[in-house]
Amino acid sequence: MSDFDSMIQRYLTIWNETDEQARRAGIGELFAEEVRYCDPIAAVEGRDALHALIGEVHQRFPGLVFSAGELLDAHHDQARFTWHLGRPGEDPMVIGFDVAERDADGRIKLVLGFLDKV
Repeated sequence: MSDFDSMIQRYLTIWNETDEQARRAGIGELFAEEVRYCDPIAAVEGRDALHALIGEVHQRFPGLVFSAGELLDAHHDQARFTWHLGRPGEDPMVIGFDVAERDADGRIKLVLGFLDKV
């Protein structure tokens, strides 16, 4: 498993985490303090705002789970990868891809999200 594969698995685990304390701890480990996250639906800055956004996603889409698509491309400190959102064992309801950039400490500092199937 590459360094980026591990990062993406941790990223999706955080997006699936329903326990607020565990999610906040995961965000603190994986994301830079001033992380920027932007997709067609939301744009937030900072760990607290990202934590709140993920909580809102859980409320809006209860029972749905994020899973990895495939690592499309990675170089230097950035990766672009696909992800799926849906009920386990069923075809995904949403497919998207994110571009994530890491800082010098290896934490994610920027995520740009795109939706391919909604």
